[in-house]
Parts: sequence; structure tokens; C-alpha cells
Amino acid sequence: MSARRLQAWLEFIERQHPQPIALGLERVRDVLGRLGAHFTCPSFAVAGTNGKGSTTAMLESILRAAGYRVGMYTSPHLLRYGERVRIDGREADAAALCEAFAAVEQAREAVPLTYFEFGTLAAAWLFARERLDVVVLEVGLGGRLDAVNVFDADCAVLTSVALDHVDYLGDSREAIGREKAGIFRPGKPAVVADPDPPAGALAEARRIGARLLLLGKDFGYVDEGSTQWSYWGPAGRRSGLAHPALRGAIQLRNACGALAALDALRATLAVGMQDIRRGLANVTLAGRFQLIPGRPQIVLDVAHNPEAAAVLAQNLAASGYAPQTIAVFAMLRDKDIAGVARALAPRITRWHVAGLGGARGASAETVALALAAAGVTAPVQRHANPAAALAAARSEAGENDKIVVFGSFLTVAEAIATLDRRSHG
Repeated sequence: MSARRLQAWLEFIERQHPQPIALGLERVRDVLGRLGAHFTCPSFAVAGTNGKGSTTAMLESILRAAGYRVGMYTSPHLLRYGERVRIDGREADAAALCEAFAAVEQAREAVPLTYFEFGTLAAAWLFARERLDVVVLEVGLGGRLDAVNVFDADCAVLTSVALDHVDYLGDSREAIGREKAGIFRPGKPAVVADPDPPAGALAEARRIGARLLLLGKDFGYVDEGSTQWSYWGPAGRRSGLAHPALRGAIQLRNACGALAALDALRATLAVGMQDIRRGLANVTLAGRFQLIPGRPQIVLDVAHNPEAAAVLAQNLAASGYAPQTIAVFAMLRDKDIAGVARALAPRITRWHVAGLGGARGASAETVALALAAAGVTAPVQRHANPAAALAAARSEAGENDKIVVFGSFLTVAEAIATLDRRSHG
């Protein structure tokens, strides 16, 4: 019954604003004032083009290992809406989410809210009634005008800046950097884990008087081989750390940003070496170079922009030889499909492209045309949906081959659901 009620609520909140994305804080602030959902504990806000989900998950895992009661808000979800709202390591259940949505609905007094804004306020309502020690919030889109920015975080983290969502954030790294730097606050730590941050983001931090912490200057890391790394930052050096459980070399940079953020709030949130070790060892996040056991090996990655695709290509290159690497690929039509394909093309021997449903989904024909525009010469087959593409890829793959599923959260979600049905079939 609760699950059906939750589905009804999710369908309802999708209809409450004429646009799926409508950036701005006035409406959210208005409703928040009546909702009264404010935090009395320290909080982190994490923004970035890529890496923000991983950094958020690492912060949560390390803080929980240290014994803190953590509220974490992230998006989007893969299979269940409850993935977005975690309290003390557990997903919010359907009954609690329905109660939170009802509270927001009563408080909004017909103010139009987008799906994300409604959900952000519901998460805040759930967090406010819990006895939390710390809250970790992942920004949805941009920073300055994102609903998460209605809360004043005690520490802000910027993981990376690349071209994405250009219709909303601007068509240059400078413009996008300024938008993402909107989560910085005067006098509070602003951790920038991008090795080449745009000047606009740094200028905004200095303009408002944020306590800027820069990768390579105020904190950093050294990769000491395949199993260990060391971190240095405001609280000193931490050596002999094991690599995070999340796979890929880029995760060292994400972990470094998380540790710098924890250093910045160490006066109120003490974290020891063993907490860091346990937190990094136990962190989980579906769809980030996630390996599915079995033969052929299946890799799931939500990479949906050229920067993330380049990281995926590096991870594939480092993951060992396979006679064939077969792509299952579907994207949203407002993304740089050709750019993503171009970044992965040298690693892919065969492509199975699929259409995605919904208003933003690209058809298989659109994806195939983008591959041609990107200069892809490997064989390309088209399918109605990712499930059909994955089935075709599995039917032709040898046991030593790799299948890599990527391009969107929706693509990976459908693959996970398909694999789950097969495992329980």
C-alpha cells in the first residue's frame, strides 16, 4: 500500500510545475519558510559536473564510520526514489516519503514546485525531524539557483567543472564555474577539487570572502601504486591509505576532496584514521564503473558527458585486455551524444545503441547518427530500448569479452533491472 501511495505522490509532484527544470530559489525559500525544515547540525554541499555523487557517498561513509548519524540527499536515483534520501545509512521508506510529501504539499499553498524542488524540501523535512549529527547534500544542477542552495552549508565542495547543461548554466567553463560557485558562503570553507578550476569560480569565492581551499595548493594526494595512496591537507598528512572501494583512478581525487572537506570542519566533526580507512573501504555507489560478477564481465557507468566518458575510457584501458569491448549505449537527446561517443570510440569494438523513453530520450536512430558524426567506424546495431540492446550484447559476447553499459542514469537503471530479473528468474 505504501509503495502504491509513493508512486501516486511521485506522479503528482511531476505535474506541479509546467517545466521539468526551473532554476531559482524564491519559490523554494517561500515554501521552506512555512515548512520550517531547518538543520541544527553541520552540513556539507557538494557540486560539480562529475564526481559529486562519489564525493557525497564518501563523506557519508567516512562520517558514519566515525559514529555520526548522517542524513544524505543525492540525485537522481537508479531504481527506487528512496535512494535519494538516506538517514543513518538507510534509504527513506515509502511511508516516510509519503508523509514528507504531504507536509510539503500542505506548506506550499499552491506555489508551483518542480519535481526536484518538491523532493529537496521533502528530504529537508525528514532530516529536520531526525536527531542528525551532520547532513550531506548533493547539488542537483549548477549551484547558485539549485534548490539545495536554499540551505547555508558549513562547507562547500566543488568537484569538477565541465560543459554540461549549457542551456541552463552557460556555454563556457567560466560561466558554469561561476554558477557552481554559488554554493560558497562568506567565511566558510570552499573546497575546490578540480585541478584546473575556472577563474570565474575562484573569483566568486574571493568576492564573497569564502575560505578557499585549492587542490594542489592547500590539499592534495599522491598515488603510491595499485593499492595505496597518501593525502595531505589542512590537518596534516595521512599515509598508507587503501584505495577507495569505488573503482577508477579518478576516485582518488574525489576522496581527496572529501578528506579536505572533513579537515575543514574538523573542529566540530572529528574523524580518525581508522574512520577514514573503514569509510573508504565500505563506500558503495551503484553505476560508477560498477563491475557485475560473471562472464562476460559487465561494466555499468552513468557517464553522460564527454569528461565522464573520458574517465570511463581510462578505466576501461586500465581494467585489462578483452578480445571485444561491446557497448550498450543510450542517452538523453539534450546531451552531447557525439562527444561521449568520440571519447569512448577507441575502446569499443561493437556498439548496441538504444532509444530512451520520455520527452528527453534520444531515439536509437538519433544515437546512431551521432555515432556516425563522431567518426565511429565499428559496427552499430539499433534497438528499441537498453534491455533489448543488453540482451543482444550478451548473446554475442564471448566469456572473455567486456560489455559496458553507459550514457545515462536511465540506461544503467534499465540494465540493473534487467540483470536483477534474470538473476531471480
